[in-house]
Amino acid sequence: MRAVIQRVKEASVAIDNEIVGAIQQGFMVLLGIHEDDTLEDVAYLTRKIEKLRVFEDTEGKMNLDIAAVNGQILSISQFTLYADTKKGNRPSFVKAARPEVAIPLYEAFNQSLEMQGLGVATGQFGANMQISLINDGPVTIIIDSPE
Repeated sequence: MRAVIQRVKEASVAIDNEIVGAIQQGFMVLLGIHEDDTLEDVAYLTRKIEKLRVFEDTEGKMNLDIAAVNGQILSISQFTLYADTKKGNRPSFVKAARPEVAIPLYEAFNQSLEMQGLGVATGQFGANMQISLINDGPVTIIIDSPE
């Protein structure tokens, strides 16, 4: 699994010009699911995201995790994170998990975050989505689960 995590002041996702998910302060997470990913990858990533200390404390140091700032998560499934661009100019997505594998893992990822007490808003798997956000910092972190 690959997660691109952006610290945001706010973020939302729309489908057909209708907002289907929105958060205030927290993380906007773009989640790519590899064809070989399992629930172990879900557990690893959710643990890393929950504990990630990138919010500022009273001294202005990135020392607080998302729970400490009552942050929320906007979770967006994005198969293009596993694009292979080595040959030619058109990306190949063969390493991205097929929907029958990816959907249950994406749902497990979101449920795992919720079980940690985090508010989670989502887009819709496979939909054409428009994402709006105010990146705070900017702070962007990429985490790959162990292979």
